[in-house]
Amino acid sequence: MPLPLALPIGLLLGMSLAWLARVELARSEVPLVLARPFLVAVGLGAIVYGPVLAYFVTMHGDWAYLYLVRFSRIPSAVDLVLVFLAAAQVPLGFALASPLARAKRGSALLKLTAVIGALTVIGCVLCSRRLSVSASYAQFHAGFGVAPLGKTPLGRGVLLSWVALLAGYGWSAHVLKAPRPD
Repeated sequence: MPLPLALPIGLLLGMSLAWLARVELARSEVPLVLARPFLVAVGLGAIVYGPVLAYFVTMHGDWAYLYLVRFSRIPSAVDLVLVFLAAAQVPLGFALASPLARAKRGSALLKLTAVIGALTVIGCVLCSRRLSVSASYAQFHAGFGVAPLGKTPLGRGVLLSWVALLAGYGWSAHVLKAPRPD
């Protein structure tokens, strides 16, 4: 997943987990950062989302930056910080949505997620050509050697990353929806 799109998608993942955990959050007496649902969101961000993003940055760097900058010119420390920042969006989205989820203000949370989702969709539409091909920075800008995403290892990586994200999210949702003994 490209880093510019990973930030709002991570927020949306965390916000939806907060809504799923609204009942447990309302009953919780511990600080948010110690609550089990928040730790599930941290786990999703650290164990699934972060490694998925790291794969694209390390193996398909020019695509991960949407061919906006040459991947080879970005220091690896910047890559690392951006991957950590994007992975942190899952628990950040959870923390931002938790007050609304606790108060069961679904309409306000829906409006917020709709705005973020709409901006993400607009970003995807604007970057659709960049998202749909595999190339290096030079190839993309010179118009040679550009391959359709579905016929490249990058395409298989995108497919497998979405499978991993959906499995991780499904597990997280299952854990949050499972009845908890008091």
